[in-house]
Amino acid sequence: MTTEVPGTAGYGANASALVAQYESITFSEVHRDLLHLLPMSPAVVLDIGAGSGRDAAAMARLGHQVVAVEPTDELRNEGQRLHGALPIDWVDDHLPTLNLLRQAKRPFDLVLLSAVWMHLDLSEREAAMEAVAELVVNGGQVFMSLRHGPIPEGRRMFHVSADETIDLAAHHGLRCHHHSVREDMLGRAEVKWCFLALHRPSDGL
Repeated sequence: MTTEVPGTAGYGANASALVAQYESITFSEVHRDLLHLLPMSPAVVLDIGAGSGRDAAAMARLGHQVVAVEPTDELRNEGQRLHGALPIDWVDDHLPTLNLLRQAKRPFDLVLLSAVWMHLDLSEREAAMEAVAELVVNGGQVFMSLRHGPIPEGRRMFHVSADETIDLAAHHGLRCHHHSVREDMLGRAEVKWCFLALHRPSDGL
């Protein structure tokens, strides 16, 4: 029996509706502020909390080698069904530790954390940033989005500031080189999103 990861509370029971919601918005619409920072040549990409696989599929179509991490069985199964024709390596692992990936010592050029970070409490965020930073190669990037607004009923979610996230990343050798705020993609007036791009300098310093 699979033990539910705290941050995924409510996602399995609502998987069908959530998948439809995720897939109704394109990768380019969600990440429009970060598109200019995408790797120009084939890269190794990690999508943490991949959900329906929308972002993983978009990256695979661009020619990148993609690993999609999704701990919720229902979402992972839907992602594999929807995007099974694409060469995506689906992995059942989770934050904050990402034990399977770290044990495999898999390095990544780009790590995606789309609408994931705010599901972790402070101690989990501290552990998760250490884990994520360990997986990013020198010269690599981390793309993150943070949700700001009322917390939906039945979800485990926290108010996380961009400043806290940037400071935590810097402690692990990741520097912020993009920070933007925009409206909610689903038209919810009370919700805003912050997009961050973190970079590990190629010299590792």
